[in-house]
Amino acid sequence: MINLWICIRYLLSGGSRLSHSFSQAAQISFDSLVISLVIAFVSAAVIAIQVSKQFLMSGAETYIGGSIAIVMIREIAPGFVALAIGARAGTAISAEIANMQVTSQVDAIKTLKVDPVGYYFTPRILAAAITVPMVVVIAELVGIVGGLLVSHLTIGLHPARYINSVWLWLNTRDIYISLFKAFVFGILIALVCATQGYETKGGAKDVGESTTKAAVLSTVFLLIADFIINLIFYL
Repeated sequence: MINLWICIRYLLSGGSRLSHSFSQAAQISFDSLVISLVIAFVSAAVIAIQVSKQFLMSGAETYIGGSIAIVMIREIAPGFVALAIGARAGTAISAEIANMQVTSQVDAIKTLKVDPVGYYFTPRILAAAITVPMVVVIAELVGIVGGLLVSHLTIGLHPARYINSVWLWLNTRDIYISLFKAFVFGILIALVCATQGYETKGGAKDVGESTTKAAVLSTVFLLIADFIINLIFYL
């Protein structure tokens, strides 16, 4: 939390350049886009396979689209996308900053009287907070379309009935909460992984250990944050 507060002050003071954030945005979210969308599509497809036949047997096939959309938007898309970005981009953030730490680049920044936490952390946190929700929105759309395709191919559900179910079940509140989740997850990924990299001491072996620890801790914090947000909004 202290590092987050330092980054907020650094950002408000105008110390961070947008060009740095744009560069980090490409590395954090754009480079993780393909794997995130694949995960979203496959997850929705698996859910559709699991529920379509059961819903059809009970005469509730009109609920398939809405059920898949709710599950994707409330939980699967924001959670799985955040885990994918954390595993790919979060570990890269940790390794990059850890390497700067062990090669004394951080000490060089300090000699210039620049706050290394603000300088290194702020562009990454800002980029993740803005772009992770964007990836989540795209993943939600891909997941819903994936559910439509699988439902049509497995039980012959007409796309119009699927889309009508999605339209009836979908609530804008769920979309807002999903975006809020993605925003929080983005901040957590960048903050936790950057902090682990910054606290690295030693050599190349310690860089690897910090990267592994960053992946584990970011996953744990994401799951805890997900639980707390669900507790607040859906209890």
